[in-house]
Amino acid sequence: MNFKQLEAFLAFMHTGSTIEAAQRLGTSQPAVSRLLSQFEDDLGVPLFLRRKGRLHPTHEAEVLLPDVQSMVSGAGSLQRHVNQLRLGGKRRALLRVHMPSTVAQAVMPAVAQAFLNDHPDVALEVVAGTYESGEVALLGRETDLALVRSPPLNSGLSMVLEFATEAVCVMAAGHPLQVLETVSSADLVDVDLVLLGRQRSLRQQIDQAFRKARMMPQIRAEVHSVEMACRFVAQGLGISIVNGLFAHLCQDMGVICRPFRPRIDYLLGMATLAGQNPDPLIAEMAARILDAMAHRAGADAFTLLTSNPGNAPVGDGTCIANVGAIPP
Repeated sequence: MNFKQLEAFLAFMHTGSTIEAAQRLGTSQPAVSRLLSQFEDDLGVPLFLRRKGRLHPTHEAEVLLPDVQSMVSGAGSLQRHVNQLRLGGKRRALLRVHMPSTVAQAVMPAVAQAFLNDHPDVALEVVAGTYESGEVALLGRETDLALVRSPPLNSGLSMVLEFATEAVCVMAAGHPLQVLETVSSADLVDVDLVLLGRQRSLRQQIDQAFRKARMMPQIRAEVHSVEMACRFVAQGLGISIVNGLFAHLCQDMGVICRPFRPRIDYLLGMATLAGQNPDPLIAEMAARILDAMAHRAGADAFTLLTSNPGNAPVGDGTCIANVGAIPP
């Protein structure tokens, strides 16, 4: 018996599916199935019934679930204490935050300075990565707060707050298309483009918009963050179509934003692991990041949709305010 088997068992029992369990753990479905079989063999207890290619937990599995939860939680607590010693020394608390690289670079330094000044007994760890890696980090208890898509790909997450933005065209100041109030796919015929990688969901929507307009985009470069796209645009390498909030975070690079048409909406949220006791530090950090984005990007760059201070399941938040209105 090993820890990976315990994690696989717990993920399967919470999701009821080896596919969803694999998504939670950031691994493959065959790997989860193999770990579950090994766990069952090592214990010598029938944990699953196999019917028509699907696993169903036995009574024995249900009885063992609380013990496995306790063991995984204990291991998570141990790892947290190790991280506290590694990063915080004698500090009493460690807060771990996972952000897309654009937010990590543009917003987190100022947020971290103010937060740590107000909480000298806290150590802060900031990791930059994709929305998907943020979800995996939350589910693996490797981070406390992550900015992810809403709704998230995986179950078991809870939104502290949610907000919306839209795709915009980003161009260098003085570009001929700057005179337009909105930029459509038809306006981008024979225009050099700097687009996010093809694996991004926004990129798939952009490609679909071009297909509907019966035009082939003239791609000059592909990049893997909004910040990099804006830097390429500022160098005159073309126009980009990106998340509007993140683009507005990069306006100090000398770029101009115009809404893209057909409109592509973008929903995001600050997420935590569901079922945990709410930590005031997490809610405070989420609010500070939101305030910093509003200050840097401008109040009209996004709209706050929900706030969920009680750490309720995703979708149970209540509408509280508009930080800014997205142009129609």
